[in-house]
Amino acid sequence: MADAMSTLLKRLACALVLLGAAGLGRAADADANLIERGRYLAVAGDCAACHTAAGKAPFSGGVAIASPLGTIYSTNITPSRAHGIGAWTQQQFARALRAGVRADGSHLYPAMPYTAYARITDDDTAALYAYFMHGVRADDTSPPRTELPFPFSVRMSMGIWNWLYLDGKPFEADTTRSAEWNRGAYLAQGLAHCATCHTPRNFLMAEQSSRYLQGASLGTWYAPDIRPGKPGWDRAMLVEYLRTGHARNGATAGGPMLEAIDKSFSKMAPEDIAAIATYLNDLPPGQRATAPPSAAVAVVAPLPRGDVEALAGRIGAGERLYRNNCASCHQADGDGVRGLPALRNHAVLRTPSADNVAMAVLEGVWPEDGQGMPGFAGELSDQEVADIGNYVMATFGGSKVAIDAARVRELRAGGAVSPLLLLARVGMVAAALALAVVVWQWLRRRKRRAGIPR
Repeated sequence: MADAMSTLLKRLACALVLLGAAGLGRAADADANLIERGRYLAVAGDCAACHTAAGKAPFSGGVAIASPLGTIYSTNITPSRAHGIGAWTQQQFARALRAGVRADGSHLYPAMPYTAYARITDDDTAALYAYFMHGVRADDTSPPRTELPFPFSVRMSMGIWNWLYLDGKPFEADTTRSAEWNRGAYLAQGLAHCATCHTPRNFLMAEQSSRYLQGASLGTWYAPDIRPGKPGWDRAMLVEYLRTGHARNGATAGGPMLEAIDKSFSKMAPEDIAAIATYLNDLPPGQRATAPPSAAVAVVAPLPRGDVEALAGRIGAGERLYRNNCASCHQADGDGVRGLPALRNHAVLRTPSADNVAMAVLEGVWPEDGQGMPGFAGELSDQEVADIGNYVMATFGGSKVAIDAARVRELRAGGAVSPLLLLARVGMVAAALALAVVVWQWLRRRKRRAGIPR
């Protein structure tokens, strides 16, 4: 009997061990799935673009983000307890992600698109937290501090800004729309934060909801109107563009959009890209842009053989600079060569700004594969960049939009300074003068009361 009881107890113990191991295995699988889901959501949110500096550990921060008020440095979001978010609770993580308030109570600047991330659901927030805590290697890098000029250095002021402009409601599905449309709306409005770049901002640098996705300047590059209605674009071409940075209508991505495609959109699931395209293609159409008439786009004939100096005198500065610097790849007629993009009727030439053409000349266009267009910032003057930009816009796009050397100078310097900065400085001077007057009046009164002759 004792032997039988001992055998039974051993069998029960083994069964319990096996059940426990199975339970732990299921828990481990669930955790792994949650972390992997968070990894995908971090890709969809393009977190690496701002939080991973070239040559540095992933998500260790320190990326310099230019803003009209000064340079903002991204934070370390690895699970480092010393300089990252390793000591944060899930609730603190969620508050930073969706409300722009860090664990210590200080406010983030909206260069971190928490106004869009506010749309992220609780479940996706939990998955992101699991990924950053358990799927990212901790790194103790301490990024540079952001030091904006006073009064913008006072982060508490962002509390008032949030009260005015932050809509903290998570995404709610529209039951009258398809599941694909709702998925696309959730991604475009939230993780992909399309409005952050493509919606104009008001004087206080908040998105103008009445002008949703109607195009905006990013200080240097211009994010165009992405509402439906533009000729040459359809849903299939939008899908192709988001996945590859190119479309059959000749469009090619550059600047921040190319970075977003390289690091985010190209790595997302095809069905999610299709859902975003479905949502964007179903928005109320914008003002329909018209393609330039074929007669407006010049046909550039090759120069006849002859004396180089004499021929150079027959063409303008823009055409001469284009032929010397651009034609070897884009051809004199703008049709491209060896698979390189054609400039004739390129979509970028039909935007209301020549900034992107100038920025492409200054900085170049470099995809992640390293095969791109070089920049000419060190070789061409501001006037020369403007001359090339105006020649390309008019000759190959039939556009009357122009750019001057002063604007190129601003682009080269990182964009125009916000009028808020000037206003703040004027306000500070006015406040200092007012304080000086008050002190002077107070001293005069003291002298009078003391009987001191003036």
